[in-house]
Amino acid sequence: MTLPVRHPDARPGATATTGHAAPTAGSTPAPVGGQVTGVTPTLGLADPTADATHTTGLADPTHTTGHADPTAGATPAPVGGQVTDATPTPGAGPAWPAAGGPLLLGVRHHGPGSARAVRAALDAASPSAVLIEGPPEGDALVPLAADPAMRPPVALLAHAVDDPGHAAFWPLAEFSPEWVAIRWSLAHDVPVRFIDLPATHSLAFPDDRRDDEAGVPEADEGTPDGARAHDRSARALRIDPLAVLAEAAGYDDAERWWEDVVEHRGGAGDDPFAPFAAVGEAMGALREEYGDGGHRRDLVREAYMRLQLRSARKEFGDDRVAVVCGAWHVPALGARTTATADRALLKGLPKTKCELTWVPWTHQRLARHSGYGAGIDSPGWYGHLFGAPDRPVARWMTKVAGLLREEDRPVSSAHVIEAVRLAETLATLRGRPLAGLTETTDAIRAVMCDGSDVPLALIRDRLVVGDVLGEVPDSAPVVPLQRDLTRLQRSLRLKPEAQERELDLDLRKETDTGRSRMLHRLRLLGIGWGEPAAGRGSTGTFRESWRLRWEPELYVRVAEAGVWGTTVLSAATAKAESRALSATALSEVTSLAEQCLLAELTDALPVVMKALADRAALDADVAHLAQALPALARSLRYGDVRSTDTAALGEVAAGLAERICVALPPACAALDADGAAEMRGHLDNVHTAIGLLPDTPGRPAGDLAGRWGAVLRALAARDTVPGVVRGRSARLLLDDGRLPEDEAARLMGLALSPGTPPADAAAWIEGFLGGASGGGLLLVHDERLLALVDTWLTGVPDSSFTGVLPLLRRTFSAYEPGVRRTLGELVRRGPAGDGARPGPATAGIPGFGTGVDEARADAVLPVLRLLLETTPATTGTAADREHRNSDNDLAGVAR
Repeated sequence: MTLPVRHPDARPGATATTGHAAPTAGSTPAPVGGQVTGVTPTLGLADPTADATHTTGLADPTHTTGHADPTAGATPAPVGGQVTDATPTPGAGPAWPAAGGPLLLGVRHHGPGSARAVRAALDAASPSAVLIEGPPEGDALVPLAADPAMRPPVALLAHAVDDPGHAAFWPLAEFSPEWVAIRWSLAHDVPVRFIDLPATHSLAFPDDRRDDEAGVPEADEGTPDGARAHDRSARALRIDPLAVLAEAAGYDDAERWWEDVVEHRGGAGDDPFAPFAAVGEAMGALREEYGDGGHRRDLVREAYMRLQLRSARKEFGDDRVAVVCGAWHVPALGARTTATADRALLKGLPKTKCELTWVPWTHQRLARHSGYGAGIDSPGWYGHLFGAPDRPVARWMTKVAGLLREEDRPVSSAHVIEAVRLAETLATLRGRPLAGLTETTDAIRAVMCDGSDVPLALIRDRLVVGDVLGEVPDSAPVVPLQRDLTRLQRSLRLKPEAQERELDLDLRKETDTGRSRMLHRLRLLGIGWGEPAAGRGSTGTFRESWRLRWEPELYVRVAEAGVWGTTVLSAATAKAESRALSATALSEVTSLAEQCLLAELTDALPVVMKALADRAALDADVAHLAQALPALARSLRYGDVRSTDTAALGEVAAGLAERICVALPPACAALDADGAAEMRGHLDNVHTAIGLLPDTPGRPAGDLAGRWGAVLRALAARDTVPGVVRGRSARLLLDDGRLPEDEAARLMGLALSPGTPPADAAAWIEGFLGGASGGGLLLVHDERLLALVDTWLTGVPDSSFTGVLPLLRRTFSAYEPGVRRTLGELVRRGPAGDGARPGPATAGIPGFGTGVDEARADAVLPVLRLLLETTPATTGTAADREHRNSDNDLAGVAR
């Protein structure tokens, strides 16, 4: 509901809140000429701001139409928002305030003090109707608030029917005054209605938060230039009423002032309406001084609310209607204006068809000041203040101690007692009526955290803010896609949670396979509930790791994806087909094919494969082909685990590999340094991909791998190929066993010969030994290669050494520290003889023997058998040995 929430960041271009303009935090004008000085309202002081949250880039429902401020010069209602000028009698038995007229309860949204005061005022007045600031389209959804399955925090979501991404939220927490008013009304069978500007208008306003572009008129042509400048400067000023009141009371922190005068005071005395009288007077003074305070869009909203208030007064009587709204609006609702003037303000407003529903909300979103943020820093702390029946500080310390003990920190009851004493002492020293969040945090740091801020981060995340995710009953209206997603979440036992968590899946299990399918389909639809994470302890294709976190705006994403289908499967299939037909790059289609296989979108695969074949046939760029092949190779591996038919995909992948084999050698000629480095990356990726591709039916086994080996040999021996590519080709051949060690030493000798420019030689070394691919270990175990590198390096002329040094540093810095240390020892003692390997008669590495002691090595075998629970394969019958071997097979690893 356009639930007015204080949002301190409403500068031009900042994220405003749905239905309200947000004052700028820190823009504190001077006190209002003595009108506000000394006003320190008691418990239940309203929030003088009026704003609600909406999505970044969505409609701002606070645009105005460009009419004059109806409150200018009007007489505000000074008595707690009452329309008449009479003053309520303190201590009078309040069946209704003595002033009569509508009961205007100005509140601070998401303020527990305001919520308690609203409940007390409603209990005392027992109104016949309750009006709440929010979109009238939400009236039909109000009864759901009484459903036992509805658990705040929740929010009303409104989105345009023709553009679901154009949406707005109105969040409510358990300690929100509006939520308290709704629950009171439903419990007492009292009609409750929303009276703010309808969402059909607010969502139709242009997506711009600057008043001068939102329909508010500029000065006319006859206005003097000075008046125009004054008008623009007035619009640029957006006051924070809380900051003005705090400064008038001598505070430099508006939040601290609010806690002292409202949250930390236990009652409002005998008159439950006194707090609202105080805030009504304060807001009246501010509105008289500042007018709309820079919130020009509020004028239209307030005009609509006045019309709804007039209608309710005619239906229920002047003295039987209570209004719960942002305190900033109280003077405007009590202003004496005509219905004709209000209707003129609403004339010509844009419209759009919209739908509303309830969605769960989170405390993290309540604590954010941008995007969907509601602008309160500590929703968990506010919820505690609202729910604690007594001794809030002691109960808070107990919660903190419980959390720290769950994290295995040594916290005892003595810590709790001392922390409470310290917090109360700090509050006394600072002149505060009760220890606030600042005092409790200081005490926790000193007593429970040993002065460290590290545990405080956990306390803030889990308690001060909180990880609460609300719940909405199944009877709430939702788009069909959301209903199908909820069904999948329940059947797969995967509950949305506000707290980020890791999920490991074993794709050999049916439930985990279903979870993987659902998460991949949601990613394809742009619903980022989960993101793939690096797996722990396994590189097999049968395991997946995900990082999950449910955010409220994902409900908007679900609504947007609803245009593709009514179920997750049908929507993902339709979107995959559409993307395949519109893709222009080959890599896009191959990536889409991989996603379809992961999501098991069998109906979309034919369309994707046809698009893939068409793009592959037309694309002659070897770099594009090299980028596309790895995704296809990975897809073939996933098909083995997920029992997916990948025959057509294998044919396309084999065709791409063959075209790469033909086109790669010419493409590697005459490359500059950057191009050579990029080509080296393609070379690694294609080599890995070809190793994963199965043999093509109808061709000899290993035919494709053999052709690729021939390409690498050609690259390694061709002088026109850059050194980094030649060196990498030689290294790949050596690792595959296709290049004898003597031949590798010969190629290195040629590359490092005196006739080779030092820069080319260094590039060859980088390709052959660079990166974290084991090049350092190769030098450790083959001293012939180390001797060649050492001899070449010592022979580099001084004039060229500076030029090759960066390449060498980049090559050797990637080695592990132990490898670098061993290479240093080998270089320090010098290479072995004439480059031959150290034999039994030669000196070994310092600290090691000159040869292998096989008897000592065999001594470890009994321990290994014990660890692996095996017995020597020579014992027992042949059947026993076969049985033992089959039991010891690892899943996914062939013998």
